[in-house]
Amino acid sequence: MLFLCQKCNLYLLPCSSLPFKSNSICNQTSTATILNCHNPYAPDEHHHNPVHRKHNSKSTKFLIHHLSQNNQNQQQLSAAQKIELEEHPMMPHQEKVKLLELSLVRKRTPQFPGSIYVQSPSDPDVGSSLPPLKTLFQSSADNSGGDHVDEEEEEKMIMRAVEIRRKVTLEIFKESMMKQGRFGITYTTNLANRLQGFLDYVMIEAANLKRIPEYSNSSFNLRAKTVIEDSQVVPLIRWLKHNELSYPHISKLILLSKGRIDLIRDRVQWLKSLHVKGEFLGVTLVKGGENILHRSYKELDEIVEYLVSNGVRRVWMGYVISRCPQLLSYSLEEVKTRVAFYVDMGMNENDFGTMVFDFPRALGYLTLEEMNQKVNYLKEFGLENEDVGKLLAFRPHLMGCSIEEQWKPLVKYFYYYGITKDGMRRMLTLKPMVFCTDLKLNIVPKVKFFQDIGVRDDAIGNMLVKFPTLLTYSLNKKIRPVVIFLMTKAGVTEKDIAKVVALGPELLGCSIAQKLEVNVKYFLSLGIRVRQLGEMIADFPLLLRYNPDVLRPKYVYLRRTMIRPLRDIIEFPRFFSYSLEGRIIPRHKVLVENQLNIKLRYMLASSDVEFKKLVNDLVRKRKKFQSGVAGEEEEDTQSESVTPDDVTAILQT
Repeated sequence: MLFLCQKCNLYLLPCSSLPFKSNSICNQTSTATILNCHNPYAPDEHHHNPVHRKHNSKSTKFLIHHLSQNNQNQQQLSAAQKIELEEHPMMPHQEKVKLLELSLVRKRTPQFPGSIYVQSPSDPDVGSSLPPLKTLFQSSADNSGGDHVDEEEEEKMIMRAVEIRRKVTLEIFKESMMKQGRFGITYTTNLANRLQGFLDYVMIEAANLKRIPEYSNSSFNLRAKTVIEDSQVVPLIRWLKHNELSYPHISKLILLSKGRIDLIRDRVQWLKSLHVKGEFLGVTLVKGGENILHRSYKELDEIVEYLVSNGVRRVWMGYVISRCPQLLSYSLEEVKTRVAFYVDMGMNENDFGTMVFDFPRALGYLTLEEMNQKVNYLKEFGLENEDVGKLLAFRPHLMGCSIEEQWKPLVKYFYYYGITKDGMRRMLTLKPMVFCTDLKLNIVPKVKFFQDIGVRDDAIGNMLVKFPTLLTYSLNKKIRPVVIFLMTKAGVTEKDIAKVVALGPELLGCSIAQKLEVNVKYFLSLGIRVRQLGEMIADFPLLLRYNPDVLRPKYVYLRRTMIRPLRDIIEFPRFFSYSLEGRIIPRHKVLVENQLNIKLRYMLASSDVEFKKLVNDLVRKRKKFQSGVAGEEEEDTQSESVTPDDVTAILQT
């Protein structure tokens, strides 16, 4: 006989165990078939193909009793749950948070016996010890007993659940990093704390996996771990670290990839093919932004080939891109516009290529508007368009300076010390790096030092125009040690040091060990005293800048050929500044031919025309003196303003 039940699948019952009115219907060995006892709403395909089993009267009676008892228990339980949900008092907020953490955390911490909530899910009474989860989103009813739901409270609890799930995802990622990637706990923690966006992506993808039948019954932990393994992010992190990328750069790259982790490895390989060094790979990708990761290789290669065709050597591309990754974020048309900006100022391919290599940011860091503003400001000093092009080719770092913060305060400061616009143009042409120097940190302390040693303000301006390179020297490592050396070793007095610095600022750029000390020893070896050497330097500060190999032939000619005393070069140290072959020897021959002997100052300091006139006058005066015409000689002397030196020269003959 066939029976239908709502809880069990298939059962065969003997007819004798069933309460029928007539016993003749079936005997002890007869059987009955119970079909589709589990679900009365199952499809029709389950109603056929019965399974026959034999039962005795005792087992059949026990089964019927068990089924009826389960039905009653389930009805009572459902009714109790409804009453509990309706009559359960309002749970405090802390209790709700506690329940959320217990039901969503990945690992449950041990708890002492007798706790209200059982921490371990493996405990047999975990279901009965925890409050019902539905009460988390149930708010207290109003005074009339309605079912009003507090939406704000429910939203807070949902956000709290998301936070807990995010922490679970973080722990899963850390475990994968340490087990699969074998990273240390410190490195793993530092990197994971910077990957909040990627962890949210993992959390969302893990939730989406539940829609797939294969993962419909899987836990969140398994699904999150599957997403992390499929993304291959842990091997990628290991590979990026091997290529000398720091964890801040790795985290930024992973976030910029927006889930497409494979793009990072491909772009790194492409950059390495351009000779970008490992320490700059991360900086290049991060500063290049999303365009580098999401642009095609064709677009990137077109930019590189265009720069190569305009003078940037291919072997320089790695250096250029690593210093200015923004070049790869522009379109090809934008790059062409920037290149034309410099080419229109008269730069050829060699100048443009070296400029980009020296300072790549001049091409890709600034906007076109900023580039035009700086070029126009440089033209205000009187420079033409081609002059600015040559200037930028020589010192492209000028394009990295700020007009408002650097150039305008510097120009105002130079005006205060009497430097005109022409003087600034000379400074800009000779040493453009001066306009890239920080005013407060480098220029002001040096000017203050010159004032302290006695240099006047107007002399400071002339000194800077004459030798602008002085402003690029270090005050404590270059300028101050040279001044101390001149005063202690070279015999320059405190009274004359300001004059020496003002007249010969180039002296402050000389090396003490290789230049100044060697020259001082040479002059002292000639028999010149330290005090006399100081007077010579005060008269001619550039004396110490000459090489001893250049000084020695002149001194030998003076002493052996001209037969002049040492006093002559002490009185006129500029003797060493004149050319031996071009001026000293020719003029000495003229004096010997005319039997004249004059001081070195009159012999060398005049031009050729003046020297010839001086010789003719001295010869004429000597002839008159020898002829004995004393009266006419005195008149000629008064009319022609004969100096005592002339008379001495005549007498020396």
